[in-house]
Amino acid sequence: MSQKTLLLLGGARYALPVIKAAHEVGARVVTCDYLPGNYAHRFSDAYVNASIVDREAVLAAAKECRADGVMSFAADPGVVSAAYAAERLGLPFQGSYEAVRTLQDKGRFRAFLRDNGFNCPAAHAFSSREAALASADGLPYPVIVKPTDSAGSKGCTRVDCPEDLSAAVDHALEFSLSGGCIVEQFLEKMYDSSDADGFSVDGEMACVSFTSQLFDPAVPNPYTPAAYEMPSSMPAWAQAELRSELQRACELLGLSTGIYNIETRVATDGKAYIMEMTPRGGGNRLSEMLRLASGVDLIGASVRAALGMPIEGIRMPAYDGCWYQLMLHSGSSGEFRGVEYAPGFREAHLVEEQLWVEPGDRVEAFTAANHAFGSVFLRFDSRSELDDVASDLSTYVRPIVE
Repeated sequence: MSQKTLLLLGGARYALPVIKAAHEVGARVVTCDYLPGNYAHRFSDAYVNASIVDREAVLAAAKECRADGVMSFAADPGVVSAAYAAERLGLPFQGSYEAVRTLQDKGRFRAFLRDNGFNCPAAHAFSSREAALASADGLPYPVIVKPTDSAGSKGCTRVDCPEDLSAAVDHALEFSLSGGCIVEQFLEKMYDSSDADGFSVDGEMACVSFTSQLFDPAVPNPYTPAAYEMPSSMPAWAQAELRSELQRACELLGLSTGIYNIETRVATDGKAYIMEMTPRGGGNRLSEMLRLASGVDLIGASVRAALGMPIEGIRMPAYDGCWYQLMLHSGSSGEFRGVEYAPGFREAHLVEEQLWVEPGDRVEAFTAANHAFGSVFLRFDSRSELDDVASDLSTYVRPIVE
């Protein structure tokens, strides 16, 4: 049997566990983006210089390397191109090109939710600045303004009055590939919102995980996720309802086998909402966190699915203890000095520390997910132990930026 080839879109560090998983099943990995200096390219077997948002360029790259599968794991801009190339070449993907476009475009996804009777915030998608501003008088403030096709909280702003809408729309459009934005009702949450990964096998949502997604109000963009807890604080009834609704979405869209990054929340109206269900692995190491916490390996399964190989071991997660992931970040730009731990804390609770910078490197203020400069996984035996630490985290672990 000839060696299989995986075309992996994007070259950020989040691609490394995918490359490793592909190599473990004997596959060759070709990474692709327009930045040859990106970190992950040094670990792949070959590199193609092409924009991952250019679907025809991605299709040409897939043909050139004779890809058996195409993935855009934690690289949101490349998902539609990956689906397009896979469909044109008859390669595996978790959904059709049109289904993926619906999941990836926030405006189309809101319309899908609304038209099919899902809980959905009031939302309006706009293709221009003028159209968005013309609708200011009819909006139910507060609203959240965000690009229709961006990820990592880039370009997102909460707006509390019409006078602030213009600047928020301009900010969102700076980060939109298609030149569009969505203005939607801001859903005040009960409990913590969740950002986690799930997986479907032959159209069944075989794994749905939930996190407590946490934010840092002291940073310039307080809507950028700063930490995660697992298991989630979301009540069992909401998790059960959301699993059922995700399954219904899977069936309506004709999805098959693959990974999804899923954002959900329970709002103060007492309803559970699917906010996003994008056909890719999430950033911020969410699948790695799930693997450590439960043993369910969505990364390996994603690689096998993309290459048309059998899928094993996908199930609803059962957690070994309570887990906390801190995205190392700073409220202001400066020089990174290191990470400080309370005496004995590292030995008792640290499972893994990844630093993406060296002491002396400059780091930027936390305005988007790509300004994190590392990640720390912590394990606790009980929820109360985790809660005690999380309530005063800087006493126990603190990145030093001066």
